[in-house]
Amino acid sequence: MKNYAAQDIRNIAVVGHGGTGKTSLVEALLFNTGAITRLGRVEDGTTTADYHPEEIKRGITVHTSIVPCEYEGKKLNFLDTPGYSDFIGEVKAALRVVEGALFVVCGVAGVEVQTEIIWDQAGELPRVVFINKLDRENANFNQVLAGLKEKFGANFVPFTIPVGVAENFRGVVDILNQKAYLDDGKGEKEAPVPADLAGEVETYRDQMIEAAAEADDEYLMKYLEGAELTPEEIQTGLARGLRAAKFVPVLCGSATKNCGVKTLLAFLARFFPAPEVKEGPLAALVFKTLADPYVGRMNFVRVFSGVLKSDTTVYNSTKEKPEKIGQAFYLRGKNQQPTESIPAGDIGVLVKLAETTTGDTLCEKDKPVKLDPIDFPEPTLSIAVEPKTQGDEDKLATALARLVEEEPTVRVTKNTETKQTIITGMGETQLDMILERFKRKFGVEVTQKPLRIPYRETIRGETKVEGKYKKQTGGRGQYGHVWLELKPLPDAEFQFTESVFGGAVPSQYFPAVEKGVREAMTEGILAGYPVTNVAVNLYDGSFHPVDSSELAFKIAASMAFKKGMQQAKPVLLEPIMEVEVLVPENFVGDIISDLNTKRGRILGMEPSGRRTLIKAYVPLAEMTRYAIDLKSMTQGRGTFKMKFSSYEEVPAQLAEKIIKKAQEEKAAEK
Repeated sequence: MKNYAAQDIRNIAVVGHGGTGKTSLVEALLFNTGAITRLGRVEDGTTTADYHPEEIKRGITVHTSIVPCEYEGKKLNFLDTPGYSDFIGEVKAALRVVEGALFVVCGVAGVEVQTEIIWDQAGELPRVVFINKLDRENANFNQVLAGLKEKFGANFVPFTIPVGVAENFRGVVDILNQKAYLDDGKGEKEAPVPADLAGEVETYRDQMIEAAAEADDEYLMKYLEGAELTPEEIQTGLARGLRAAKFVPVLCGSATKNCGVKTLLAFLARFFPAPEVKEGPLAALVFKTLADPYVGRMNFVRVFSGVLKSDTTVYNSTKEKPEKIGQAFYLRGKNQQPTESIPAGDIGVLVKLAETTTGDTLCEKDKPVKLDPIDFPEPTLSIAVEPKTQGDEDKLATALARLVEEEPTVRVTKNTETKQTIITGMGETQLDMILERFKRKFGVEVTQKPLRIPYRETIRGETKVEGKYKKQTGGRGQYGHVWLELKPLPDAEFQFTESVFGGAVPSQYFPAVEKGVREAMTEGILAGYPVTNVAVNLYDGSFHPVDSSELAFKIAASMAFKKGMQQAKPVLLEPIMEVEVLVPENFVGDIISDLNTKRGRILGMEPSGRRTLIKAYVPLAEMTRYAIDLKSMTQGRGTFKMKFSSYEEVPAQLAEKIIKKAQEEKAAEK
């Protein structure tokens, strides 16, 4: 594939709800350019864009694929994106590196949840809509068009309309050129516009010319004065209007029947915005990282200015390190084609880079640039994992390290308190696939464990307590003796003071006493959780001039603290999270009611665009599966984030159950 100038490149993110036929449409677009000689099928796992094992197994897109093709002297880079909410990070990355989005909408189901979400995330980008699956039973072009207008309120302008619908669907009418393209069983053939559609075509053509006129003041004056725009003015006006996102073109057809696809292809080549490239030094953004079993790590990159050349050294301004570029490639699905360079405006792939990961900028060392990174969503669903087989810890560690490189919407943490390895992702499907990938790629099977909550223990009362450690073993013995005062300390985790008079405990043993207390605090007396919010004062004790030692005082202090905890009204504390839930207004009642059942305290609500932001304090123990609950309650329209706020006392009834369970687990470990 040759290099193209920026004005001849079209970077198009193909987006929409899962199951609308995005991958099938990309396959049909490729077929119509001659890039492939037969149409692959998602059901058979034979499409160009979906080639990963997990995509073939499940019949869904998981990774964004770059699928370039050439048509009418233009290079069209289609980025086939996933439609499932768990993989929204892939969509956000694609939207960051394109000039516009092609929304694929089902002709039966109409506008679905993920389409709404991606529409909002596309921001100011130009949009084109393709209403697909018009050959299906109950398909209805006009109903879907009305639904688009109602949901998004934009100026939707049909460029093609269907001839027949459902089982009678025969082709499309190209409104701009006033020609029909009908399927005779051997492919689409040009035909006159059917008489019963002439009025509809005329109405939509007037809308189209109005959209073209509104893109330019001179054209608008001419239009308002009743003069006709020339075909060149219409084409220029439509291209300008689309670049400025003043209207949304709507086309239609059936991807699997390859009907209406060629008209879409011609439209994208002629009207879709080309990259606006600024003159200047190299600036390229890595928007995806993938570990390929054959070539190693692959970085997908969009060049915004300058030229990215093979066999050169560039500068990673994000990591502030040089990076050696080997061979650059163009990619079509899994097929790589070497290239000497990737020019400004184009998208390609680099392999085996040492430092570079998703979101990094590549530039020249003496002319550093830092492009805005990709704003990935925060993951919210966590699982704890451990290897099924003892001895597989190293394999799991390797798999986790690779995972973090590849998946910017996944976090891996090691909770030292609960001694669990935690993977946090966007949803159950994504997490399931990650565990399948571990087994397939790294040969490590993992077991999911319930998430442990990092509870704490503290005291509500005050007490004075003695600790004496005395041991005689022939020769030098051990002797340590302390009196400690324990008090609640609401505003700090721990405080140690001493008020010993007359050298009852020599000052050289004070650090040993503090150390003994701190060690005893790592495991509370209720359920073995760490102790917090306690003030300890060493106020008296005694020592032996020969037998006393640091060890003896450490043990004495530890004994005193444990005894004191039992006397000072010990209680269990739980982490409370500050939660923000963003939902459409019609779900607010359900969300508040659900948060109340989760022992939440609602702090308030405020409008946020077309949605409402609800703020609350909720115990972490109630939030471990909230990502799933929220998706279910809002049909996927709600999002949330949370951060740690404070520790609060667990209600007595619940505390009893938690303590009992912890004691049983401890007994089972012995």
